[in-house]
Formats: sequence, C-alpha cells, structure tokens
Amino acid sequence: MAALRDAAMFLTRIPIHRNNDQAPNMGAAVPWFAAIGLILGLIQGGVYAGLHEISTPTVAAALSAALLAQITGAFHLDGLADMADAFGGGWTQEQRLEILKDSRLGTYGVTALIFVIIIEIAALSALAGWLAVAATVAAHTASRAVASFMMIIAKPARDSGLSVDYLTGLSRPAVIGASLLVTAGAITLFGVVALPLILGAYGAGALTVRLAINKIGGISGDVLGAIQQLAKVTILVIIVIADDTTTDLGLLGGLALG
Repeated sequence: MAALRDAAMFLTRIPIHRNNDQAPNMGAAVPWFAAIGLILGLIQGGVYAGLHEISTPTVAAALSAALLAQITGAFHLDGLADMADAFGGGWTQEQRLEILKDSRLGTYGVTALIFVIIIEIAALSALAGWLAVAATVAAHTASRAVASFMMIIAKPARDSGLSVDYLTGLSRPAVIGASLLVTAGAITLFGVVALPLILGAYGAGALTVRLAINKIGGISGDVLGAIQQLAKVTILVIIVIADDTTTDLGLLGGLALG
C-alpha cells in the first residue's frame, strides 16, 4: 500500500502521513495513478450528481471541476498550460525547454486552460445520473492510465526531471496491467462505446507525444500533465456523443432500463 499512498501524495493535495522520511518511490507509484483517478472521478461525479439535484447542470459541473482542481492542486492543468506556452511561444527546442521551466503563465497557456475547462464543464453538464458518475470515473481513471502508458513508450526530453524520476524502477508489466484493467472496466460500463472511448483517449495521448517529440525531443512532466487533461476531455466528449447516438451502454444501459 506504500505505492498507492505515494501516488495519492503526488497527485493530490490531501495531507497523507508517511511513516518514515524515505522519498516516495515514483516508479512503484505510477501504476497506481489510475486507481487515484478512480477515487477522484468518484468524488467529482458524486459532487456533480448531488449538486445537479439542487442547481443547474452547468453550475454543478463548474463547482465539481473547481473542487477537483483544489484537491489536485490544479497539477495537470499547470502542465497543460506550461506545454501550451512552450510549444506555442518557443521558436527552437532550447527555447521551448526553457519556457517549460518558467513558472509564469502566458497567452497560450491561459487560452489552453480556458478551452479545456470550458469543454469539461460543457460535456459534464450534458450528462446526469449514473452516466455522469461513470463518465467522471472513466475520464479520471483512463486519462491517468494513458499518461502512465506514454511513459513506457516515449523517451524523456531531458536527462533529469519528473519524467525521468517516473521511469526509475518503473515496471512496464504493471503499467500495461493497469491499462488492461481500465479497458476492462470501460467495456463493463460502456459496452461498445468503450472502443471509441479507449481509442480516443490513447489517440489523444499518442498525438501529444508525437507533438512533444517534434517540439522538444521527448516528453516531460508538463507534457504528461497535458496528456492527462486532453485524454480526460476527449473521454467526456465521446461519452456525451455516445449518449446522444446509442442506447448500448453496457452495465449503465442495464441500470437505466432497470
């Protein structure tokens, strides 16, 4: 359970006590990122479903998204903004790597944040009930599984940094196993819709990795944060589209008919 605790400490701002002063083992923690995503998805989905009963869907979605940003410290949002600033504002690989290390926020970063938050709120507000909870669970779980998977197929842009720390002691079979579990869960919940959902999420991650390789020669911690955010909104959008076009939603369809 130490790896799960380390994953929770890294991905959230929830105060968790460690029994010793040993540094977190990120290599062991990475395969547990999806599990933390499941917990975060349940929190957001539960808050949204509760607020949906007493307010408008848009307000409920906005407040649930704001709560998650507080719990996670806007960790992955920061990565998305930094990547947008670097890739949009840097003319050379060296400039882009320097911008990634700059904590200041630029126009590209602000624009990326605005759009990804708007898409999340708009997509979630189009859902309700069990489907809304399942959507947030799928989005947070699968998006972190995608980011974890990209660590084992892409090289880091630098010789040091978070992306390198992740890879130290990282078990490829454990990461692949986590991805397979997430896929199985998606199939159980969403039936045939799981195929475009998984392909869309991993496709968004792969395209982001390709862009990162072209721009900075590999991935970084900020790129991984961006992958999580882009995969998350991709999943939410696909679920909204599927909800409007199909009734075959696996276990969710059975619950709705029941």
